[in-house]
Amino acid sequence: MYAVIRTGGKQYRVAPGEWLEVEKLAGEVGDQLTLEDVLLVHNGEQAVIGQPTVDGAKVLATVTSQHKGRKVIVFKYRPKQRYRRKRGHRQQLTRLHIDAIEL
Repeated sequence: MYAVIRTGGKQYRVAPGEWLEVEKLAGEVGDQLTLEDVLLVHNGEQAVIGQPTVDGAKVLATVTSQHKGRKVIVFKYRPKQRYRRKRGHRQQLTRLHIDAIEL
């Protein structure tokens, strides 16, 4: 069984027992989260596709850590004009353990 969920403006395919890193969600380490923005649920035989979401479907997940991702460097450069800009960014991430998919 698997589901497709939407969080942080992105879509993820999840199954029970998997780990997932998403953009920061509110919650402390050890908290149980309910993700209700479920777009598709597949139980092995048939798929239930939402329009836009599946009614009554939810994914239960546990927060295992809140941390920062790797640093991304943005460097802008224009030749012969002495224009250089360097910026870095580290995204706040939440690591989830998918416990169950309920339909």
